[in-house]
Amino acid sequence: MIKLLSKFVAFYTHKKNQKWIKNPLYYQENTLKHLIKNARKTTFGKEHHFDKIKTYKDFTAQVPIRDYEELRPYVNKIIEGESDVLWPKKPIYFALTSGTTSGKKYIPLTKESLPQHIRAAKEALLNYIYKTGKNDFVSRKQIFLQASPELENKNGILQGRLSGIVAHYVPKYLQKSRMPSWEANCIDDWETKVNKIVDETLAEDMGVISGIPPWVEMYFKEIIKRTKKPIKDVFKNFSLFVYGGVNFDPYRSIFKKLIGKDIDSVEVFPASEGFFAYQDDPNEKGLLLLLNHGIFYEFVKADEIHSKSPKRIALQDVELNVNYVMIISTTAGLWGYNIGDTIKFVSKKPYRVVVTGRTKYFTSAFGEHVISKEVETALKQTLDIHPAIVIDFTVAPEVNPKKGLPYHEWFIEFEKEPNDLKAFEKTLDEKMCLQNVYYKDLIDGAILKPLSITMLSNKAFQQYMKAEGKLGGQNKIPHLSNDRKIADKLIKFVD
Repeated sequence: MIKLLSKFVAFYTHKKNQKWIKNPLYYQENTLKHLIKNARKTTFGKEHHFDKIKTYKDFTAQVPIRDYEELRPYVNKIIEGESDVLWPKKPIYFALTSGTTSGKKYIPLTKESLPQHIRAAKEALLNYIYKTGKNDFVSRKQIFLQASPELENKNGILQGRLSGIVAHYVPKYLQKSRMPSWEANCIDDWETKVNKIVDETLAEDMGVISGIPPWVEMYFKEIIKRTKKPIKDVFKNFSLFVYGGVNFDPYRSIFKKLIGKDIDSVEVFPASEGFFAYQDDPNEKGLLLLLNHGIFYEFVKADEIHSKSPKRIALQDVELNVNYVMIISTTAGLWGYNIGDTIKFVSKKPYRVVVTGRTKYFTSAFGEHVISKEVETALKQTLDIHPAIVIDFTVAPEVNPKKGLPYHEWFIEFEKEPNDLKAFEKTLDEKMCLQNVYYKDLIDGAILKPLSITMLSNKAFQQYMKAEGKLGGQNKIPHLSNDRKIADKLIKFVD
């Protein structure tokens, strides 16, 4: 019965969504109007003269681009107990995330914004059913590797990690099939948690597994360690992997080895600030940008974001294959908010994006401004030529080498090393030159020497994350840094 119902709901959802997919600019304009109208009497709305905003041009004149630190004074008012600050009434939750400069960030979730997170997650799966016709997984067990659902109360507002908050909203029809147990999810120590999850799931009929790739990898390895079997022989009906948070391409080869076969996957683009996109077609590149989910989008070219007056670009004016920083305004009361993610549009009918990295994760010690997508693509292309299995990697600049020219240092943990590391290294540098013309110019001009690979020992990244108190959950290794803070700590794990 549930399989038949899932196909009907999938068809209905697809048909309903065509309205905004085919009229994206109309729905984005309406979203902005809705946001301004509802927040007019808030503290923020009064200070920024929302009552005078009639057009997008008015909006950009009244509401500057802000990052979290610039929004913090308003958030602090909410934390202290004030109401009607950024959005009417108080948020129902604060989603906690790690700040880069000053500890925790408190991202508000309101009664209007939280349902959009749930809606988008359901639509991602329903869209997969509609496009592929595959729905066997709905009658099997589903596992979501996530943060603890235990929440703290601060001045009447519950707070916790987003995935832990969302765990409280699992539909009743999924509660019997959803794993792991509440008790297992509440375990803080990630290694203990993974072992408990394996205990609970090993004998189950698993259909869907969802989580950030490096932590799902850890779960798979523990299963294989216990059973001496590939995942396909343990979970014979495992058919769909749902992931987000990192580019999956660098993990594909190791996942294929661990699972023992290729498997369907759906990429999603959620964050505490909003659920922005999901993979709407398995045969198309990019993720469908969700334009009728309570979020108004603007964009700034990545190389302009740190200028005094970066040009703000509305959806209708974006160009394909340009690296943009995404700016959002939402029903959670985030206004002109720079979330720190960079994207490129790969389609405008419909609007599809690929995530290219984070504004804080780049390498530009020599003016090259290399982004995550470029190093991930170069590595994937190199692996196609020189077969190997990479567990994880990160790149940092070596500005002051003991001898010779500066260079980019790649720290790579291999599951299976390439047959010829020097040839692998040479090809990787060639692919990087193709990905980034500024990098190529620096190599050709003898400002930089070709990149160098430093191989790390087994479980190096896992041990590093554990030492940093970031093992598991939604944490992940940045693939790029503009300094050597991570690199200097990884030295102790050199193979």
